[in-house]
Amino acid sequence: MMISQSEVSNPKCEKLAEKLIAAGRKTRDFFQSIEGDDWYQQIYMEGASWSVHQILAHFVASEASVARLVKYVLQGNEGVPESFDINAYNEREVHCFSKLPNDMVLQRFMERRGETIQMVLAMSDADLSTKGRHPWLGVTPVEEMIKLLYRHNQIHQRDIRKILTS
Repeated sequence: MMISQSEVSNPKCEKLAEKLIAAGRKTRDFFQSIEGDDWYQQIYMEGASWSVHQILAHFVASEASVARLVKYVLQGNEGVPESFDINAYNEREVHCFSKLPNDMVLQRFMERRGETIQMVLAMSDADLSTKGRHPWLGVTPVEEMIKLLYRHNQIHQRDIRKILTS
C-alpha cells in the first residue's frame, strides 16, 4: 500500500526519484537537440520500424503504463497476465501518441515523468519490494519496474545516437 505525501519521505525512494529526475532531464535535453528531418529518421529496421518521433511516443506510453502497472500491483494484484502481448500493446500506444507534434509528445513525456516521480516519493520500502508481473521483466519487485523506465530510455537513446551520427 502506498503512503501518503504527508508522511516522512523515504531515502531509498528519494534516491530513485532523483535518478528519474536526472534521467528525465537528459531525455528532454536529448530530444530537444533533435532537428528537422532527423525526427523522422527510422531507427529500427526490424519489428516496429520506429522513427525518432515514434520512440519518443513510446516513452510517453511506457511511462504511463508502468505507473498504472505499479499502482495495480500495489493494490495487491499480480500484474499483467502472462499472455500479455507487449509488442501489440506498444504498437497500439505508439500509434496514438505519434500523431501529436514533437514538442507536445516531449511535453507529455515530462508530465508523465513528473507523475511517476510523485508516485515514487509517496512509496515505502515495502512498496518498492512488492512483486508483480511486468511484461518485459516477468515477476519482479516494483523498484525494478521503476528503474527500467530510465534504463529503457537510455537504451533507445543510444540506438538513436548511433543512427543519427552514422
